[in-house]
Amino acid sequence: QVQVAESGGGLVHPGGSLRLSCAVSGTRFTISAMGWYRQAPGKQRELVARITRSKSTNYADSVKGRFTISRDNAKNTVYLQMNSLKPEDTAVYYCYAGDLYNEYWGQGTQVTVSS
Repeated sequence: QVQVAESGGGLVHPGGSLRLSCAVSGTRFTISAMGWYRQAPGKQRELVARITRSKSTNYADSVKGRFTISRDNAKNTVYLQMNSLKPEDTAVYYCYAGDLYNEYWGQGTQVTVSS
């Protein structure tokens, strides 16, 4: 059974930092893409950052220069370092992983940026 375990969300002041982690276990096939999406209240889920197995990355324009995605292929783990956080970054953040046949999603972790 595939498990997707997220951690690292919480409450932070504007300008602060948080680091999200997501470990995927139990997959039969090699994980290719991994990434983070987010969904704010009343808005659609949007891509935050994505990283391939070869470590190629892409980011939403709104987080470029502030967020950094990385991964450990041996551990099937993806990280999101979030710096200079803004109130508009407040959302539920979801981890994503995909292999050749399936997509896997985490349960979501709340990130709240507020003074």
